Amino acid sequence: MGVPEKLAGRMTMAEQHEYLRTRFSRRTMIRGGAVTVGTVVGGAFVSGATAQAAATAPATAAATSAAHRPAETVDGALVAPFGRHLAWGNDPRTEVTVSWQVPVAVKRPFIRIGAHPWDLSRKIHAEVRTLYTPAGVGASGDHTQYYVHARLTRLRPGQTYYYGVGHQGFDPAAPHLLGTLGTFTTAPAGKKPFTFTAFGDEGVGYHGLANNALILGQNPAFHLHAGDIAYGDPSGAGKTADTGFDSRTWDQFLHQTESVAKQVPWMPAYGNHDMEAWYSPNGYGGEEARWTLPDNGPDRRNLPGVYSFVYGNTAVISLDANDISYEIPANLGISGGTQTKWLEAQLKKYRAAKDVDFVVVFFHHCAYCTSTAHASEGGVRQEWVPLFEKYTVDLVINGHNHQYERTDVIKGDKVVKKLPIGGTAYPETEGVVYVTAGAAGRSLYAFTAPDSYEGHEHEVESVASFVNLKDGKRDESVTWSRVRYLDYSFLRVDVTPAPKGHTAKLTVSGIAETGKRIDHFTVARRAK
Repeated sequence: MGVPEKLAGRMTMAEQHEYLRTRFSRRTMIRGGAVTVGTVVGGAFVSGATAQAAATAPATAAATSAAHRPAETVDGALVAPFGRHLAWGNDPRTEVTVSWQVPVAVKRPFIRIGAHPWDLSRKIHAEVRTLYTPAGVGASGDHTQYYVHARLTRLRPGQTYYYGVGHQGFDPAAPHLLGTLGTFTTAPAGKKPFTFTAFGDEGVGYHGLANNALILGQNPAFHLHAGDIAYGDPSGAGKTADTGFDSRTWDQFLHQTESVAKQVPWMPAYGNHDMEAWYSPNGYGGEEARWTLPDNGPDRRNLPGVYSFVYGNTAVISLDANDISYEIPANLGISGGTQTKWLEAQLKKYRAAKDVDFVVVFFHHCAYCTSTAHASEGGVRQEWVPLFEKYTVDLVINGHNHQYERTDVIKGDKVVKKLPIGGTAYPETEGVVYVTAGAAGRSLYAFTAPDSYEGHEHEVESVASFVNLKDGKRDESVTWSRVRYLDYSFLRVDVTPAPKGHTAKLTVSGIAETGKRIDHFTVARRAK
């Protein structure tokens, strides 16, 4: 993004942001003939009422220049929303956010919602967040994106709702636009069986599209994306020298995932490719424009991708491993330790909660993986693994390494129990199982050991790998690598509650892009 690589390598994310903001300041852009509303109203990312007012102003239909080109106006009837994506609020039983994108500025965006497709009388105004990227910051020319969000609260648990998104000139309740409607179903009030899916490292392309089609067929209650979402920044080093950055990739990504995300809450954690230095000191300003996630995390200013929610009998925690990554340290230490303290408080709370049986944690960098690319992250092992073990976390899901790998039951960096395909783990008395599900769509990595998966098992005594530490890589020979599959795939988890004192289960399956099952195991726990 316009900084010499030697300089960028020594910069934190905040320093890179300051460099870019100085280089592409308003004064510089005026001199170069590239002023836009995002600059005029005070920044690259504008939110709230200011953004809505700016987005509806006549001059925002397109970027204006120092030459004061005539303002463009667009008839709202000619503009269709796209890229719809849902997210839970703090309570999935009663709160959902519907988000979408429009290609140009529109007036008075809104959402209609009702219990039936023929009854969409409830109309709620939406918030516009304008994201401006100037020419020179990455690969594209001047580009302005308009993201729209509507927070829905006081919904009924276990209820299916119909919705349509629109703006002045485009009303989804019109008979000829009923085909644009979407649906979602809130979480149940009590414990009921459900399915969720997960993967990481999707990007834009055929394989991501194919996995999405399969995921939709699983009928999941929600989907977890374990970081490296769209790859707007393909370099992923969190450096201003990442010249391949292209904000338009997000337009393609949201269009690609809409078939699933318009009806299945799509819950991301942030990875190294999701740090985009131009927009904010933490690199997440672009993400905050595109997503509205639960706001119950420890530090919304620095860690907007850290949050938790409870669905049925299962608590889910999203973490930001960029905060503790030795391998890619652009945001190392950004929380000052507050994320780890919050994590322990959450784990303690959920283990004491009478209605929560299972705790699932997902984030980007792998605790345990034998990929030849990134392998394992020592920061995760140092900061979080002891807490996972202390509070007997039931399942940890990672991305980062572009392959499928599943461990045995681990405690203290050692195998407590071999977990063959079809086996059962008991975290209350044994240890933790870790799954790398990073083969959602981007180019695949490699293993040092042969593949070993369902129907094609190839057990080995040990696998050569390494772990990223503060002082660099350390080689290690590990015995915990149980399943390895080097092709595109995702994770399916079926949650089966049980009466108090009986055995509740997580049935975890690795599913290949072909639809073939490559792994399955069970996590069992006594229900509360």
